[in-house]
Amino acid sequence: MRLHDPWALALIVLVPLLFWLQRRRQRDAAIRFPTLSVVRAIPHTGVRRWRWLLHALRGLALVLLVVALARPQKGKAESAYHGQGIDIMLAVDISGSMLSEDFTLDGHRASRLDVVKSVVKDFVAGRAGDRIGLALFSARPYTQCPLTLDHGWLLQNLARAKIGMIEDGTAIGSALATAAGRLEHSDAKSKVIILLTDGQNNAGKISPATAADAVKALGIKVYTIGAGTRGLAPYPTRDLFGNKVYQPIKVDIDEDTLKRIAQKTNGAYFRATDTASLQQIYGEINRLEKTTFSAPRYLDYYELYPWLVIPALVLLGAEVGLGHTRLRKLP
Repeated sequence: MRLHDPWALALIVLVPLLFWLQRRRQRDAAIRFPTLSVVRAIPHTGVRRWRWLLHALRGLALVLLVVALARPQKGKAESAYHGQGIDIMLAVDISGSMLSEDFTLDGHRASRLDVVKSVVKDFVAGRAGDRIGLALFSARPYTQCPLTLDHGWLLQNLARAKIGMIEDGTAIGSALATAAGRLEHSDAKSKVIILLTDGQNNAGKISPATAADAVKALGIKVYTIGAGTRGLAPYPTRDLFGNKVYQPIKVDIDEDTLKRIAQKTNGAYFRATDTASLQQIYGEINRLEKTTFSAPRYLDYYELYPWLVIPALVLLGAEVGLGHTRLRKLP
C-alpha cells in the first residue's frame, strides 16, 4: 500500500487548531438571557456528560478525511513477475570534467554526461527484465535510484542528474562501495556494477583498491568505462562577452586503476573515446549472462479513499443528528 499524496497528512495538525478556534468562538452565548434563573431551574439530565461524544465524532471524521486526501492506494499484484535478468547498479561520474564536449549527439557537440544519459537510456530500454539502480558520484557518492524494475522512474532520476549536484571531485572508491551496498542484499545470481568515469580518484575516504576487494568479496562483477577522447578535450566556458568558447583540457583518466578494478572482480575495462564506442560498450555489456528472479509487479492501484470518506460522512451525520436531538445544547 502507498500514499499518492503523503504531504496531505500534514493537515492533521490543523484538526486541534479547528477545535481550539471553535471553543473560543463558543465562549460567547449566541442568545443573551436577561436572567439565568429560568435556565438554572431546568433539571440536569444524564445526557450532558456525553456531549464530548460530539467532538470525538467530528475529530475522527476530520482525521479520516485528511487521510483520504493523501489518497491511500493498494497495488494490483496481478502476479509475481518472473524475469530473466541481472541486478545492475550504474555508477556515473558527474564531476565538472563531464561537461567536456568531446562527444556528439544527433550530429552536434554534446557533453559527456548528456551522451551518457542518452546511451544509458537505450541500454535500459533493452533490459526490461533487469533490476537497475543508479548511483551518481563526484567528490562523494549519492544513490539517485535504488534497484528497481520501474525503469521509467529510473530514467526520470537519470534525467535529473546534473553536474554541480555534489561538490566537485572524483571518488571512485566511495562510488564503488555505495553501488556495492545497494547490491549486497540482492538475491540475484549475477550482480554487476557499471562504473563510468573520466578522471582519477582524488576524493572520498575509500581507495579504489579497498573498494574493489570488498566488491570482489560480495561476488559482484565490475565493468569500468573510461570516457573521454585521447589527448585534449574541448571544455566549454564563457569569454568576457558571455559567449560560449572552448578551452582545451587534458583528458586524464586513470586507466590502470580502472583495469585493476575490473580484473580483480572478473569484469572488464572499456575505453569510450566517442559516442559510437560508448554505445558499443553498453551493447557488449548488454549481452551479459542472465539469471531468473521474481518480484511483485504492480501495473495499477486501487483507490482506498472511499473507504475513509464514507465512514467520515457517517460520523459527521451522527454528530449533526445527536447535536440536534439527544445531545442538543441551549444556544
